[in-house]
Amino acid sequence: MEELTQAQDEQAPVTDAQAYRSSDGEQVSLARAFGGRSVLREVLETILLTAIIFLMLNTTTGRFQVRGSSMVPTLHNGQYMLISKMIYWIHPPERGDVIVFHPPNSLSDDYIKRVVGLPGEHVEIRDGVVSVDGILLEEPYIANTGSYSGVWDLGEEDYFVLGDNRRNSSDSHTWGVFPRENIVGKAWLCYWPPEKWGSVTHYAFPTPADQGD
Repeated sequence: MEELTQAQDEQAPVTDAQAYRSSDGEQVSLARAFGGRSVLREVLETILLTAIIFLMLNTTTGRFQVRGSSMVPTLHNGQYMLISKMIYWIHPPERGDVIVFHPPNSLSDDYIKRVVGLPGEHVEIRDGVVSVDGILLEEPYIANTGSYSGVWDLGEEDYFVLGDNRRNSSDSHTWGVFPRENIVGKAWLCYWPPEKWGSVTHYAFPTPADQGD
């Protein structure tokens, strides 16, 4: 009997923060009495989870509003869309992609245009008709062909972009090429206005081998 009493005395004492005794002397856990984890802990976990989700979305996606008519008929003034930043971590931009980027002549406003020329290529425009490395491009997405001409040789990190509304677009035919580091991401999903909701239309060009057949 004495050994049992001594063993009970050697147990670690229970603090007031962990338990209290009910009116009949029974020891009751405070965690059980107040419903498990504290409300404060629940709130902090919710805030932390929200912050993590926000940071992930902000890192992998962006939001952009179309201003002007340079991408008509593909995109229209006032449309809001999501931009995928992550896709170009996996592979480089492709001809026909609609991208958001920092133009070389502006430090504030991002532009949205379509990729026409890729790194290392020779782009030539004659009276609005575009050829790349001597191959004419068929562009079913444009509103008009424009009327300008020019020749551009792209460096190993350069891209050449044009608006789909060729006669009303400030793009590479006026201010030149720009490096890949200026690219923000690929236009992905239009979410406003509701009648324009849906994925952004890109265009997949045939490979040079297919064009030569």
